[in-house]
Amino acid sequence: MTAEKPIVCILANNILQNNAPAQAVKQQYILPLVEVADAAPLMLPAIGENFSLKSIASRIDGLLLTGSPSHVNPANYGCERLFEDERLDTVRDATSLPLLRDALELDIPTLAICRGFQEMNVAFGGTLHQFVHKLPGKLDHREPEKFRKPENSGAKEQYEYQAHNIRAQTGGLFEKLGLPQKFMTNSLHTQGADKIGKGLFVEGICEDGLVEALSAPGKRFFLGVQWHPEGDFRRNPVSKQIFEAFGRALHRK
Repeated sequence: MTAEKPIVCILANNILQNNAPAQAVKQQYILPLVEVADAAPLMLPAIGENFSLKSIASRIDGLLLTGSPSHVNPANYGCERLFEDERLDTVRDATSLPLLRDALELDIPTLAICRGFQEMNVAFGGTLHQFVHKLPGKLDHREPEKFRKPENSGAKEQYEYQAHNIRAQTGGLFEKLGLPQKFMTNSLHTQGADKIGKGLFVEGICEDGLVEALSAPGKRFFLGVQWHPEGDFRRNPVSKQIFEAFGRALHRK
C-alpha cells in the first residue's frame, strides 16, 4: 500500500481565462512539492472572507502562498496606493491575510513566496515599499528587462538567472537548516518589505539592505522568501534545501 502523502494547499490567483473569471496556480509551484517535498498539492481558491482555514485545518498538512503579478492593496497596511487598479487582487488579499494568521496560530507548516512573502509581512502589521527600484541605494529587483516584455514573461531563464546575494542572519531557521551564510538568488519583484511585521524574524538580507526572508520563531516551519525558489530548485542547492526542509516539516505529524 502506498503511504499517504501530506496535503499542501496552494493559494490560487484570480485571473481572466477566455474573458471569464478563473483561479490559477502556475505549474512551477507544484513541481517542487511533488519532486522534493514529496507532498500532494491541492489548489485553494482565493475566495475572500467567506473562507476560514480553521474549517479544513484537520484535513491539510501545509500551505504554500505563491507569487503573482498582482500587488497587496496598500490599504491593508495603511498607505496610499501608487500603482494602477489592474495590479490589485483584493479577493486574494481578503483570503491570504487571515489565512496566514490562522496558519501561525495553528502551527501549520507554511512557505510563502514573493507576493506570499509580502502578504506574510502585512498580515502581522508590516508595510511594503511599492517601488523598490525607485529607492536610493537599492538594486532594481525586477527581472532582467528583456523578460518584462509580454512575449518573454514566464520564461524559465528569468527564474534561473541569479541576480544578487542574500546574507543569512544568525540565530534563525536558515542557520538551523544549515544554509550557507551567503548565497545567490533570482529576483523578480517590484515591491518589497519595509517595516517588518510583529513577531517575525529577519532570516535573510540582500546586499543592498532589503529584507528578503522572514520566519516565525518557535513554529514547525513558517517561512517567507521574496525570491522564487520554485523557479530554480533544480539548479540552485539553496532553493532545493528550502523545499526539502518544508517537506520534512510536512511529514512530521
